[in-house]
Amino acid sequence: MSGGLPTIAMPVLHEIFVYPIKSCAGISLHRATLFETGLEYDRHWMVTDPAGGMLTQRAHARMALIRTAFDGDELVIDAPGMATLRTPLQAEALVDAKPMRATVWRDTVDALDTGEQTAQWFSAFLGLPARLARFAPSARRDVSDKWTAPHVTQTRFADQFPLLVVSQASLDDLNARLSAKGAPGIAANRFRPNLVIDGLDAYDEDHVGEMRIGDVQLRLVKLCTRCPIPSIDQDTGAPNPAWPHEPLDTMSAYRGSEQFDGALTFGKNAIVLEGEGVALEVGRAVDAEIEF
Repeated sequence: MSGGLPTIAMPVLHEIFVYPIKSCAGISLHRATLFETGLEYDRHWMVTDPAGGMLTQRAHARMALIRTAFDGDELVIDAPGMATLRTPLQAEALVDAKPMRATVWRDTVDALDTGEQTAQWFSAFLGLPARLARFAPSARRDVSDKWTAPHVTQTRFADQFPLLVVSQASLDDLNARLSAKGAPGIAANRFRPNLVIDGLDAYDEDHVGEMRIGDVQLRLVKLCTRCPIPSIDQDTGAPNPAWPHEPLDTMSAYRGSEQFDGALTFGKNAIVLEGEGVALEVGRAVDAEIEF
């Protein structure tokens, strides 16, 4: 790497996760193709209310129990007590799909309604009127250049950025703190990362600027401020009744960020500078530059 900045030795890409449907369960992959908007099929779908407003685990924790898988040219969707649901991976295969507008935070974009069958399925499982939106191929959702300038980039239905990077050492440190107070450890999926890096020191990712993985170059642009979702057990779809505010209670002692008015942070959001169309693989070496 150029610039004479100190370089961390020998980190590796430890895990890859994609979350096809926003706020539903993720899929652990050994290999995934990267695009400007993030990993292939990551947050290409979103559960909405009838007006197109996003539904997430923040208000509907049971969404954690909605599992997805890839099968040929279809996305397979399952949940406890529900029949298996299938929808095409490619938006172009949604024959006669009705256009709709879908809203993520302050952004409203063109989307496709995946149909009445999916609407009935999600409505039945969540117990409220719901639809499944597919990001329209023609739509563009730009990332705020407050964090990416001079780079201009885009994402799909993710909260803000194409990728979220988390360090395994940071998770291990948090779990050690939880264990010290008698609380159970948590899995990486509580933080919904796309890339988990092993070999960084705990919280070094806070200070990483650029990260190279083979032909891929990422820019880590913003610490990820955490909402209550990490308190939801992704296997049960609810907080642990004995420790309902963990890990946020533990994090509050040491992860408050002055930059973000005391908000808790864990992991760092990233954009893609180089490597669109390149496949990332677990085990690949990671070159990470520390910037202070």
